Amino acid sequence: MKLNNPLNNPRLLTFIIAIIFGIAFCVPSFFDTKGPKITLGLDLQGGLNLLLGVDTDEAIKSRYASMASSIEYEASQKDILLNSLQALESSVEFDLIDSDDTSGLNDILGGMRGVKYDSSDLHYTVVMTPEELQEVRNQALEQAIATIRNRLNEFGLAEPSVTRQGRDNILVEIPGQENLSQEERVRNLISKASFLQLMAVDEGSNSRVESMSDVEAQSLGDVILEYAETTKEAESYKKYNPNGTPKLLLKAVPILDGSMITNARVAYDENNRPAVAFELNSAGAKRFADFSGASIGKRMAIVLDNKIYSAPTIQARISSSGQITGSFTPEEATDLAITLRSGALPAPLAVLEKRSVGPSLGADSIRYSMMALIGGFVLVVGFMIVYYSMAGVIASSALIINLALIIAVMAIFEATLTLPGMAGIVLTVGVAVDANIIINERIREGLRAGEGIAKSIQIGYVNASRAIFDSNITSLIASVLLYAYGTGAIKGFAITTGIGILASIITAIIGTQGVYQALLPYLAKSEKMGFWFGVSYPTKSHSSKSSTTQSSAKS
Repeated sequence: MKLNNPLNNPRLLTFIIAIIFGIAFCVPSFFDTKGPKITLGLDLQGGLNLLLGVDTDEAIKSRYASMASSIEYEASQKDILLNSLQALESSVEFDLIDSDDTSGLNDILGGMRGVKYDSSDLHYTVVMTPEELQEVRNQALEQAIATIRNRLNEFGLAEPSVTRQGRDNILVEIPGQENLSQEERVRNLISKASFLQLMAVDEGSNSRVESMSDVEAQSLGDVILEYAETTKEAESYKKYNPNGTPKLLLKAVPILDGSMITNARVAYDENNRPAVAFELNSAGAKRFADFSGASIGKRMAIVLDNKIYSAPTIQARISSSGQITGSFTPEEATDLAITLRSGALPAPLAVLEKRSVGPSLGADSIRYSMMALIGGFVLVVGFMIVYYSMAGVIASSALIINLALIIAVMAIFEATLTLPGMAGIVLTVGVAVDANIIINERIREGLRAGEGIAKSIQIGYVNASRAIFDSNITSLIASVLLYAYGTGAIKGFAITTGIGILASIITAIIGTQGVYQALLPYLAKSEKMGFWFGVSYPTKSHSSKSSTTQSSAKS
């Protein structure tokens, strides 16, 4: 039997390329060889599942604090004197001392995006517009997702999944976390805010901090903060006051915050204890230099998550770097450097739900899913071969290549295979074989009508392709929408079904037709339709021969 040259048969050539591509890129996922591999999801290999809630109201408060810091800095650059500047939960308020500076102050406030302000008797109230408030909430959620993802990547965790869940929740899935101590460390790394602020100490009123109330401190434009328990100041204080913690009275408006940090790394202090050194961007360095140059001999507190870690006295003008000291362990210093380097969380996170998935559950899921996939595949292939003979063999071959293409494409794009994804593969087997059944039935219809094999194959593919394309396109649209708007398991299902639909078009419509076109010279001469298609119908050529014979006999 002589077959057509594949180079003259683009459909067959496409099918051959699909075979080579599918086998080459799916092999590494089944065998321990070099190349792209599919990553098993949390439900298949076990791990940690966290549902986090984002307190976006705190993000708004932080924005107002940052806004107050910017107003104070810009006003000082123009020698505009302000009084009682304070950042409240929903506004920034202050008094302008000299009415002659009204125009300059209005220029500063007018240049700030997304704010509006009112003034009465030189008392200013600055608030964000409703659009800006919504933007801050959205940015807080998106920044939290990016920050968590960066932290997990720098920590060295493979294939973490961080996605938005609902309005203001975040779903974190970390496969392969089996050690409880490491799991706890990862959870702390995720939820740690690590919001760094450099704040001036109110030297004039700090002597009264032990007896001062929060309300009195607020009236002075200050805030009372405690030292972190791990600092040497706290350890020394507790020797004489076991139930107390040292405090400082700080200016409520920070000099700058962690958003201006460009790098952070583990360092060691003068006592060779682990510390964290940080560097600032150009804007932060300028502010830091201006403040430190004008505050020599005064103290500046380094505050992390509203806890004081150190309050050194400024000895000289400082520009672009600083250091956070405390009784850190090497691991704590490393994690703190990671959180500062990857960016501070814009708002606190609360762990709403925590689930640990054991690897045994994943092994059971894989085993049962593989049993379902193999069992369904064997039954489908058996039915196709018994019912359609060689046409069923060709369809089954296309089905095998279809599965190989799904695995190959997922491996190349480093997609994660989840349990719903495996269900999607099983469903894809049914979708792909359905296309082959439609094609084979259309070919049989042509044979039943007495058409030749070549004509029946052509009519079969033309008539079947319209229905197959319509159904596959609608299914593909559904898969795209599920991936775009779904989360977690739904995305896994959408990925495998979407890839499977595209692969079935290549294998079922393009590939098998190419095979038939290559076999056409032999099929056109063959009279074994039962062998090829599982049926035996007389073709038009056979019918005409029979009619001629009957006419000759009558004459």
